[in-house]
Amino acid sequence: MVLVLALGDLHIPDRAPDLPPKFKSMLVPGKIQHIICTGNLCIKVYLGLLLSPSLGDLMLATDVLSPPTSPYHMHITDTGPFLQAFNLLDVEKVTSLHSNDGLQEVHDYLKTLCPDMHITRGEYDEETRYPETKTLTIGQFKLGLCHGHQVIPWGDLDSLAMLQRQLDVDILVTGHTHRFTAYKHEGGVVINPGSATGAFSSITYDVNPSFVLMDIDGLRVVVYVYELIDGEVKVDKIDFKKTAATTRSTQ
Repeated sequence: MVLVLALGDLHIPDRAPDLPPKFKSMLVPGKIQHIICTGNLCIKVYLGLLLSPSLGDLMLATDVLSPPTSPYHMHITDTGPFLQAFNLLDVEKVTSLHSNDGLQEVHDYLKTLCPDMHITRGEYDEETRYPETKTLTIGQFKLGLCHGHQVIPWGDLDSLAMLQRQLDVDILVTGHTHRFTAYKHEGGVVINPGSATGAFSSITYDVNPSFVLMDIDGLRVVVYVYELIDGEVKVDKIDFKKTAATTRSTQ
């Protein structure tokens, strides 16, 4: 039995101060053999909010969400929830933070849980050593890791299926949407662990913190999702077993 922790989109400290205490009490050193992280451990905020009163356009003035001509630009009619979320932030403090310092702090914490850690680069990560995609073999399963902002449309099932085929993996783990999903597809499994801190996204501010724990045993993997809902941790699972027809090369 091998336990693999999958998490991502933490956005510490700009969108969330830390992992929920109930999660940290569950994640203890020595219990997990591998950690895979989709990215966006933390970000550097370059500017504040830009609001167009006439259109109600809300966008983050960062490297990714910039001009209205950008493919990532959104038209939002109800800006209230986003303003509420940003009002919770100390903008001066956030904008003065050094992203690499914050990133190292989060990185070091995860290392205390398990030294074998694999991270891909989110669109806000300044750490260039993190790759865009990564594949690794754990037991009889080949896993693929990618943050997910590169997948257009975001979270699209067909686009994720294409990425899964390109990486030739049994289990694809991506993030970016800040929403947990897990489903079987084309003889494999696609997992999005969501945001481990419940950080708001460019799509919604209402996010339940979540992470995934995979129990890999031979040709079987049980995917447990831990989600913090109304102050309580809820657990669900998906069971997957490889067959001869779905077995991929693990070289």
